[in-house]
Amino acid sequence: QVQLVESGGGLVQTGGSLRLSCAASGRTYNNYAMGWFRQAPGKDREFVAAISWSGGSKRYADSVKGRFTISRDNARNTMYLQMISLRPEDTAVYYCAAAWRAGVTTDATDFGSWGQGTQVTVSS
Repeated sequence: QVQLVESGGGLVQTGGSLRLSCAASGRTYNNYAMGWFRQAPGKDREFVAAISWSGGSKRYADSVKGRFTISRDNARNTMYLQMISLRPEDTAVYYCAAAWRAGVTTDATDFGSWGQGTQVTVSS
């Protein structure tokens, strides 16, 4: 199994930027797609972005398209989420996840390993 640790969250003003990182350890020699999900207070967890093992395929939630960019560096076993033009509605705990498969997926049930989450707060 893959262990995941997120970092990079924090408090920013509307319009600000943050870059989240997700460091993987453990069985990293298995090819796996990865993704970011988020959960705001009182709301269900929602998909944010996903990337295939190779990095060649990416998917984004409509709410973040054009503002968020997902990427990965397999040599460093690290995935990133660059977030710009942040809005108060982006406030949530952000979780990274590793899938059971190499191809990109947006289905949370395809992800078997999850990090503990990092808080992102966007003030208005």
